[in-house]
Amino acid sequence: MLLENINVVDSLMLTLLTLVVYQSVAWVQQKWQLIWLNPMMITIVALIPYLLLNNINYASYRQSTQGLNALLEPATVALGYPLYQQLKHIKRYWKQLIAILALGVVLVITISFSLTMLLIHQKEIAIALSLKSVTTPIGIALTEQLQGDSSITAFSIMIAGFSGALLGPSWLRFINIKSDIAIGLSVGSGSHVIGSIILSKNNPHQGAYSSVALIISAVLTAFIIPVLVPLLLPLFS
Repeated sequence: MLLENINVVDSLMLTLLTLVVYQSVAWVQQKWQLIWLNPMMITIVALIPYLLLNNINYASYRQSTQGLNALLEPATVALGYPLYQQLKHIKRYWKQLIAILALGVVLVITISFSLTMLLIHQKEIAIALSLKSVTTPIGIALTEQLQGDSSITAFSIMIAGFSGALLGPSWLRFINIKSDIAIGLSVGSGSHVIGSIILSKNNPHQGAYSSVALIISAVLTAFIIPVLVPLLLPLFS
């Protein structure tokens, strides 16, 4: 039976365990410079068996570590610093940025939705997967608004974030993409916060454009998907 109520001591232990695992992996990653050794991903993988063995459900874990969740907001705001540093450059290209990101949003939603409908013909799942490239709060809110499966949305956002952050920069280098603007926009629009954090650590210029892509893509998606999905649905009826 899963535990739903955890006392204060156990809550502190869970918070401490989460911090220790995360910081340990971050230290190893920093020392060995292994991009695939993502602290967030490894922490999740390490904690799942622990929670299962101790019969602790996710709701209890989240409640126990709500102090860490509260730190996500200032951490996200901190991504605006590299954006501020590159503000002069970004102002110069703002029209092009919006046009490129709007096109990207339309293509991602259309391709994801269409492929899912062709393969499994499940509208709820198609809606969820088409929102994999926006930040979690907006993705879940839009999924519920469009009557999709929000649990699949949360999972697909996490996978998109990790895979884009780990493989995106390497893939772009492999296909000979060298522009900081192109790299930042690609990773930020596809891998949202996780990708932006990775780029900001290594290249503030790329991190700034990644933050721009993250913000603008989320706003554009909120306007585009409620219009685009009803236009796509009749094609698969």
